Amino acid sequence: MSVPHSVALPCKNHLLSLLSEKEIKQLASKLTSVRTTFKQVLFTRNSPIEYVYFPCTSVFSILSFMQNGTAVEVGTVGNEGFAGIDVLIGAESATDTTICQVEGDSLRMRTSDFREAVATDTPLRRVAQRYLQAYVSQMSQSVACNRLHTIEERFARWVLMTHDRVTGDEFHLTQEFLADMLGVHRPSVSLVASAFQQAGLIKYTRGNLAILNRVGLEAASCECYKNVKGQFERLLGLARS
Repeated sequence: MSVPHSVALPCKNHLLSLLSEKEIKQLASKLTSVRTTFKQVLFTRNSPIEYVYFPCTSVFSILSFMQNGTAVEVGTVGNEGFAGIDVLIGAESATDTTICQVEGDSLRMRTSDFREAVATDTPLRRVAQRYLQAYVSQMSQSVACNRLHTIEERFARWVLMTHDRVTGDEFHLTQEFLADMLGVHRPSVSLVASAFQQAGLIKYTRGNLAILNRVGLEAASCECYKNVKGQFERLLGLARS
């Protein structure tokens, strides 16, 4: 169904909220409200991109697959931005595979409509380019983090980034999925999750993770979380409420 302006804004996609009411109304007929489910594949590497997604309560993972089938997370997208960033730079197909990591709602737009909306120096193009800069910063910081920091620090960073993008203090997250995202074995994630739970930072039960002590998690995280958050705040005025 088409989403009118009154519905689009409560969706809480930060990138779209940067646009004026007039600009949102011009895009409203192009936006469709959809539900994205856990592990749903949105784009596949080297395949055409049919839609651009603006997450609202959902969170996406961008994965780079190796020939043996293993995958490493190279980026994440939540309600601060949009998925399908390749389209912004003129690509016809996806560079990497994108899946849904946290089930929720999104607004989507046909790729042809998005291309038309950013073909000239439009407000959407300008905010999308600012998001692109922040996203590239996130990716480069993630590479450094995966190389230099401990699994405990990376676990805390990943949980904090996900917490920033969801409603409330609890979300579904299996240890198997998190192990894949961090590029480690599941027993390692289990040990870290257990230690964090004993320290009173989180509560983890049957795949549901609840944040109990966010300040403690931030202290346990590496510098990468604050660095990336700072870039999004600087470029998009994005700050956790």
